[in-house]
Amino acid sequence: MSIKEMYDLTGKVAIVTGAGSGIGKASALKLAEAGADVVCADLDEKNALETVKEIEALGKRGLVVKCNVTVEQDLINLVDTTVKTFGKINILVNVAGGGGAGREEISTLTLEYIVKTFTLNVFSMIMLIKLCAPHMKAAKYGSIINISSMAADMVSHDMIIYGSSKASVNQMTKYAAFDLGPEIRVNAIGPGAIKTHALATVLTPEIEKKMLAKTPLDRLGAPDDIAMGVLYFASPASGWTNGQVMYINGGGIQELD
Repeated sequence: MSIKEMYDLTGKVAIVTGAGSGIGKASALKLAEAGADVVCADLDEKNALETVKEIEALGKRGLVVKCNVTVEQDLINLVDTTVKTFGKINILVNVAGGGGAGREEISTLTLEYIVKTFTLNVFSMIMLIKLCAPHMKAAKYGSIINISSMAADMVSHDMIIYGSSKASVNQMTKYAAFDLGPEIRVNAIGPGAIKTHALATVLTPEIEKKMLAKTPLDRLGAPDDIAMGVLYFASPASGWTNGQVMYINGGGIQELD
């Protein structure tokens, strides 16, 4: 198989959550550039529509589905709409997530916050995997990519819930890979500090300086850096890669403070 064939996704159908911006948008566009049709799921329909316009400019089909990943019925609708429109599902990229990283003092935690964070970062992924898996098996090609974080394996002050939820994503990925093979591969990516709108809300010159001091490549990541990892896991190039967590973090050391 040639290099071009290894990364060819022609005829494949992908779902990307959080596709309206950042890593989700970059991933959706990379998959489309490789030949896939892409369903862009996001709470913000306007942003997702902009992603779809760029997908269509690449000559591929795109579809916007408004989706709150913490609402089960929204996930069901996302999968049903995808199958009705495109007839199958081959690729799932679980990007949507978040939390109060760096603002989680143990003394202030509530059960409501803990459940909310795990629902967003872990439970939603598990449910979407459950819903997509039968369609991937029927299509005889399935690749699931879960976006985790380097916070899963690193330590920092006031990140206990966010970090724990991302560690759960990593372990869930391994269990899902074990359970869903051989038709479906499941892998995860742990990004480092990526320049997105979400990071911009908390990034100060002082924080950026600290991040760069612990990043040997001396720059923050870009969404495309992660999207290239997504493309690898989605494509036949990673055909014997399963249950793995790949960190794309510029060589960031095992500490966030």
